[in-house]
Formats: sequence, C-alpha cells, structure tokens
Amino acid sequence: MITPETDLELLKKCIEISKAARQNGNTPFGALLADNQGNILMTQENIELTERKCTGHAECMLAERASHVYSKAFLWDCSLYTTAEPCVMCSGAIYWANIGRVVYAMAERRLLQLTGSNEINPTFDLPSREIFQHGQKDITVVGPFGKLEKEAAAVHAGYWD
Repeated sequence: MITPETDLELLKKCIEISKAARQNGNTPFGALLADNQGNILMTQENIELTERKCTGHAECMLAERASHVYSKAFLWDCSLYTTAEPCVMCSGAIYWANIGRVVYAMAERRLLQLTGSNEINPTFDLPSREIFQHGQKDITVVGPFGKLEKEAAAVHAGYWD
C-alpha cells in the first residue's frame, strides 16, 4: 500500500533522476511509474534535447513506454511520480495511458517562476488538476510537496539563465 512516506521516498528518487537528466544534457526533470504497492516499474528522465524530440518530457515518455508494456486496467492502479507538475502535453499522455494517480513535488506555477520565458521550456500556467477536470476520468493528483519543492527546484539552479 502506498503511504505518504512512500510518496516522499519516490519523489526523492525522481529528483535524483532529474539530476541525471541535467548531467546527460537534458532539461532537469525526472519521473517514475510505481504500482499500487509502491514498487518502481519504470523510470524516465527528460530526453527532448539529446534526442531532439519535442515530446521528450519525462512524464510523456514514461506514459508512452508504460502503455506498450501494461494494460490500461493495470495502469489505472499505478502512480506516476514526477519532479514537476505535468504540463498540458504530459497530462494528456497520462490521461490517454490511463494512469490513475499523479504525484508531483513542484507546482507548474513554481516551475514557471524558474524558467521565465526561456524558449526551451515555455511553461504553461495551467495546473494539471484543472486539465484532468475537463476529462472523463477521475485521476487523483497529489502535490505539491512543500518539503520537497525546494529540493526539486534546486536542480534547476542556473539552468534557465
């Protein structure tokens, strides 16, 4: 069973993945997929810069990969963890993959403060909860986590300058 402690532990893992993404030449975001017991099924860092893939956000790529491996029924009971609240595109991918729960450390609004008008990441100011409310699925959204928001944001220090 997933507990609040499990959520924090898995979000910390995402922060480590985001550090790797930055070290590998990508924007500093990381995500993972966990089953309903908190077991990590897949991890994914952003790849849009090194792969020259405009949809290469960690959450979008993870949802795509998961949809090839797991059934929609199975994914509904899974959680996608991510360092930053999923953007519009990633929220759509999560929705279509049928992942039933999203947990994030840092709010999209906070990310916008960090990125500003940087052309690499022209961040929307549109919360994922609002996006999901317009769909036909009751996707659970958990976040932001004040305890980890600063840690998640720290990975971005100096990146968007």
